[in-house]
Amino acid sequence: MKRLIAAAAAALALACSTAQAQGYPNRPIKIVQGFAPGGNADTIARLVGNELSRSLGQPVVVEARAGAGGNLASDAVAKSAPDGYTLVLLTGGHTASAGLYKSLPFDPVDSFEMISTISQFPFLFMVRADSAHAALKSVLDAARANPNAVAYGSAGTGSTHHLTGELLARTTGVPMLHVPFKGDAAAVTSLLGGDIPLMVGSPTVALPQVRAGKVRVLAVSSNTRFAALPEVPTADEAGVPGFDVRSWTGLAAARGTPRPVIERLHAEIARILQSPEMRGRIEGLGAEARSSTPQEFRERVATESARWKRVVAESNIPQQ
Repeated sequence: MKRLIAAAAAALALACSTAQAQGYPNRPIKIVQGFAPGGNADTIARLVGNELSRSLGQPVVVEARAGAGGNLASDAVAKSAPDGYTLVLLTGGHTASAGLYKSLPFDPVDSFEMISTISQFPFLFMVRADSAHAALKSVLDAARANPNAVAYGSAGTGSTHHLTGELLARTTGVPMLHVPFKGDAAAVTSLLGGDIPLMVGSPTVALPQVRAGKVRVLAVSSNTRFAALPEVPTADEAGVPGFDVRSWTGLAAARGTPRPVIERLHAEIARILQSPEMRGRIEGLGAEARSSTPQEFRERVATESARWKRVVAESNIPQQ
């Protein structure tokens, strides 16, 4: 009897879920993003939201809930109704939070139904254009010969840029001194001023300086070359075998959102990202348009969360 009741309850839940999904969407959808209005995350959320609104036939509004590296937005959506009407734009910093915080009010993987990645980009290992270092190996050799004498700048302590630099140091066994700044722009200013010899930066801020001939990129952090800088080697090609770090943005919903709703949203995102216009807009932000299946996205978040937990622990980075 208990089995019959359980089976009936499961069948009823499935029927309700299917019926809910068949009518989806019948009211406005909200995308919550966790950073300041006008930034990259906000811009991508609005680009995708506008296209989803056209294809789904419902308004899609973007809400900025900035704070705690995007965690306020993630928490709000994790606790929202699992109906597909409240979504979150996650970034690569979402997985870094798994290591940087002693505890989170949500699980970076299990509190969400992943929909699809939207964009991705590598970090750039950069020096000033007149630097004596013409290759990443040169910088690493200098740091190896004089431990902690070579400093690298990043967008701030605990940023994915910082963790990428720490991962490079640990992978190569070469200690380097981390110098945190309040954002990429401040780090670039310091690099150009000669205060730091190396920087781990994002393409958005760095590419204009590269094109102006002020900065030289020694390598990209991904294991494939970056379309915006096809002449620049990967870290693997530059002598750090297997190194692969890419930041990203992606869309997710609260855990328990009906599978048909997730599949509908995934199909729409995949279609939107095939548009040459959308791909061009995302490339203009210093990234590459890249969709994924929900399972691929989930595996990426799980793998990166574990990696950054390990890097934070091994590098003795204070947890918040």
